[in-house]
Amino acid sequence: MLKPSPEAYRMQIASARRLTDPRCKDTVMAFELVMPTRAPVPAFVPGQVLRVAPEHGERAAYFAIASAPHERARYELFVKCQGQVASALCRLAPGDTVLVEGPMGRGFDLAPYEGMDVYLIGVGTGIAALRSVWRDLIPKRARFGRVAIYAGFLTPLHRLVTDELEALGEHDIEVSITIEIGHESWDGPIGYVQHQLEADRPDGRHAVACLSGMTAMVEACRETLTKLGFDGARILTNH
Repeated sequence: MLKPSPEAYRMQIASARRLTDPRCKDTVMAFELVMPTRAPVPAFVPGQVLRVAPEHGERAAYFAIASAPHERARYELFVKCQGQVASALCRLAPGDTVLVEGPMGRGFDLAPYEGMDVYLIGVGTGIAALRSVWRDLIPKRARFGRVAIYAGFLTPLHRLVTDELEALGEHDIEVSITIEIGHESWDGPIGYVQHQLEADRPDGRHAVACLSGMTAMVEACRETLTKLGFDGARILTNH
């Protein structure tokens, strides 16, 4: 985390809603940020990040953009209400302003990989960067081969954008959800995302993978994908 720079600009919170189940002990919020003039937001590549700070805060933190590049009316962010900056942001309400820098980072530019299979792999709020990718892919779905999402969450109550993920089948996008800590109501995979990759053994010969989430998860999935035959140059991270 670092102090906002002179390059920061103001954005307004247009909406704030809870993403995690109300019974979940961890709160993840979805924020929509708009320009005060309602001008289009600065252009970005799927998976890029913003550096955000409460307007009167002393520190800033990075958050991946969860909306797609063609959705220029706003930025969407997923914020886990944990830590100094995120907790301060979660106390804000629609109409409040924040300081923003960016977009920045490498992001996930899939234009060079048209015609290939695409695997989007992430855990927790790391799914925000992947959501930007799949929302960008939907209008151009025919340009790619198989598209599959592997998402991991701590418990069933920690799942994010559940309805949206379930609806992706309508766009010929496959979705696998893995839960780390199971529950009697959960009948899906239990464990870690890399374990589900090992079980499914996706074909990496003509594929690109996008990884987003905790460093340990990213490295474990990178190792698994390499063993499955994915080209290391086509295992991408957004930063």
